[in-house]
Order: sequence, then structure tokens, then C-alpha cells
Amino acid sequence: MKITLSLIKADIGAVGGHTKPSKKLLEGVKEFIAKKGKGLFVDHRVFFTGDDISLLFSHKRGVEDKKIHKLAFEAFKHGTKIAKSQGLYGAGQDILKDSFSGNVKGMGPAVAEIEFKERENESVIVFTMDKTEPGAFNLPLYLAFADPMYSPGLLLSPPLMKGFTFEIIDTEYLKAEKIVRLNAPEDLYDIAALLRETRRYVIKSIWSREYPKEQAVAVSITRLKHIAGRYVGKDDPVAIVRAQKIFPATEEIGGVFRVAHYVGGDTRGSHNQPLMPVKLNSPASVHYCIPIVQGAAFSIKNGVMTEFVDMFDEPFWEYIREKASLKSILMRDQGFTEPSMLPYDELEYGGIVERLKRLEKRFKIEK
Repeated sequence: MKITLSLIKADIGAVGGHTKPSKKLLEGVKEFIAKKGKGLFVDHRVFFTGDDISLLFSHKRGVEDKKIHKLAFEAFKHGTKIAKSQGLYGAGQDILKDSFSGNVKGMGPAVAEIEFKERENESVIVFTMDKTEPGAFNLPLYLAFADPMYSPGLLLSPPLMKGFTFEIIDTEYLKAEKIVRLNAPEDLYDIAALLRETRRYVIKSIWSREYPKEQAVAVSITRLKHIAGRYVGKDDPVAIVRAQKIFPATEEIGGVFRVAHYVGGDTRGSHNQPLMPVKLNSPASVHYCIPIVQGAAFSIKNGVMTEFVDMFDEPFWEYIREKASLKSILMRDQGFTEPSMLPYDELEYGGIVERLKRLEKRFKIEK
């Protein structure tokens, strides 16, 4: 049976700043989808990560389906009205276009979609991030799908031994999708050379090479600054990852987040901070909005999803959160200097940029 998973996320308002959606807002979105979505999908879930609401649909309509995307867009618009009625911060922040044009891509919300023929035992993980950018997925997915030091299945499991094809997009090319497809392990160094540039080159998808029609990963690639033409918040990416059998195991995929690697984002989108794995439905941290990632694993049969397993809600991850906290403090102790604060060309708030433009006029060339 072919099924499509659509994961669509947006920040449409939060309590007291960039924290979490209000209960009234979250319930309003849930009620809207339950009422307006009848007959469109097989199953669905609504949850939040920091100040972002995520909508997960399973359906038979294929990727970029107009009706599924319209349902999500209208649910976010409905939620925005509730957010405004409560005076929530950033109400409708990620809804950058007023009229629906057939696809929420390019309208603000982050979208990851994947279509596949269900296996007998279909295991799926959805990852949602807050206060960071799409390139934050680059290192974890590289480690899980290309590095046997972190993913031993690449050595031990025959279906994984041929490796995977990485589809990487240049997010700075705005006229169309500019994509390169590289194979691991042959192109490993080329893949690494691109993925290190997390603010430009981003993994869009990953495919099995043993079974070339089998997609393993879909990542949202929305860059809000390109849509709005100005800084309106971090992109807060999401990803859908299939696990087990012909793909890395759930523990190989989830385990790579123990690195708590540094990513761009944090307060005002202008700092390098570690990515902290947190429990499902966690508010954003008031410690400078440290970037966070949530992981939900589930099984699916005939499009019906089981309950979520909260991947980062067990004792091991308490230690990783302590590790991320220490890395965060050490970096923030460096204050406004690099690499704590992002370099000039990556700052997404105009203050320093405008200040330096004014100062440039005061520089004199002395002979």
C-alpha cells in the first residue's frame, strides 16, 4: 500500500515570547483539522516543538497535494486568529502570504513529505527542531547514513552496504531548486565538503542505493529570509526518516544526536549554540533559546499511526542535556565575539549590519 507522510510546521504565536503555543491555540488547530479534514487523510497528529506547531498527516494523495496543503494553511490561519485574540507573541509569524496558491512551500511553513509503499513493519521517525536552520540536519544525517563510526549497520547489514544517495540543495540559488546528487561512500569527501557549509548547502533527501526507489529521508528546506526578504525568525526545520531493515536502525539514527553539535540560531537567530535533544512538546528554553530537537518514533500500518515513542525521554538523554547545557554556557560566555555570535554576513538582525555601514564611512585611508 502506498502512503504519503506530510509533516508541516509553522510558528503562529506563543505565550510571553518565543516559548510555546497556548493551550487554546493548540486545541483550536486540532479542532479545525478534525472538522475540516474529514475524508482527506487516513490519520494525523498535532504537536509542538518550542513555539512551533507541527501537523503530521498520513494519506494516499501523494506529495504536494493541494488539498492537504490547503488544510494545513487554513488551520494555521485559523490558529493565527486565536493567537491574535490572546495577544500571543509572533502571531502568524511564519505565514508570509495571505492567499493560498496550491502549495504551502514558499509561503512560510516548513514542509517535509515522503511517499512510499508500506513495508510489513514500517518504522518511521519524525524530527522537529526549533531556533535553528535546515542545515542543522546535515551532520546528524551524515553520521547516520554515511559514517560507520556512528552507524555500524553500514558495515553489518547487507542492504546498507552499498550506501546511500544524498540529494543536496544550494539554498542560495533562488531561481529554482539547484540540486546535486552524490553517493556515499564514493563521494564521501565531496558530501562532507558541501555539508560543512550548513547555511548554504542542505540535505533535501536521502535514498537507498540497494533499492533506488526507496526514499529514506525527507527534510524541509524552507529559508524564511528568502521568502520575506528580511529576517522574520529562524527556519526551524523538520524531517521524516524511515528506519530499520533496509535503512539504519532507530538507535543508529537517534543516537547521533548525542553529539549536541553547534548550529546557527539561538537568540535573535544570531549565535552558534549546541543542538539539545528534548522531550516531546517542550517549550523553548529561556536560556537564550538554545536550539532544540525532538524525535518521535512510531509504526504505521495501512496509513494508521501507532502512539509516539518519545525518543529523547529516557535517562541517557539527561546526560546529553547536561552536556549541551555546558557547551551552551561555554560558548555564550564568549559574548558578542565570534564564533559565539555569527559572522557579519550571517547576522539576520539589522543592528550590527547598519552600525558597521555607518562606521565604514568614518574610516580614513592614511598615506
